[in-house]
Amino acid sequence: MILVIYDDYSMIHGQVLITSWVVIAILLGSAALAVRNPQTIPTGGQNFFEYVLEFIRDVSKTRIGEEYGPWVPFIGTMFLFIFVSNWSGTLLPWKIIQLPHGELAAPTNDINTTVALALLTSVAYFYAGLTKKGLSYFGKYIQPTPILLPINILEDFTKPLSLSFRLFGNILADELVVVVLVYGHDPHDHHDSPHRYHVIHF
Repeated sequence: MILVIYDDYSMIHGQVLITSWVVIAILLGSAALAVRNPQTIPTGGQNFFEYVLEFIRDVSKTRIGEEYGPWVPFIGTMFLFIFVSNWSGTLLPWKIIQLPHGELAAPTNDINTTVALALLTSVAYFYAGLTKKGLSYFGKYIQPTPILLPINILEDFTKPLSLSFRLFGNILADELVVVVLVYGHDPHDHHDSPHRYHVIHF
């Protein structure tokens, strides 16, 4: 495992905004092309997107139950953004685009993106619970016994950390393997970088 610690903590990772907008443009452009001329009997792109929508609906219904309807847009947006972001790191040649500072990579290869997605999921999780059960929702923290209160609270509030690092770690490892196989060297070997960093192997 490689841990890179930068001495310049004031660096703004603007490159993740570029790749995020590319992913958003791909999603919006694909959807616009697929539904620009909708047919009663879907074909081509429309048929594919309807299949994707049905898949998201089925997953939502399985996980949420009969009240899944209002959550389909949120779940679908999260699913498609993460799916396309993950695959963009493998299929799009981000590394051949040179930037003055930093480098382009999949949006989910940036811890800021994965933390934001995890926090959105947690907010939706609490919102759904409070909307359905009101303040009695917090009664779950003392189930099955009040002794477990600290553990139950810790479990909920560490979920964003767990989710964000799991996704970030998977995509980072995937892109490192791809870059090493394609370029034949350690992608962290930035001798010409204007920013000082320490590389720790363990």
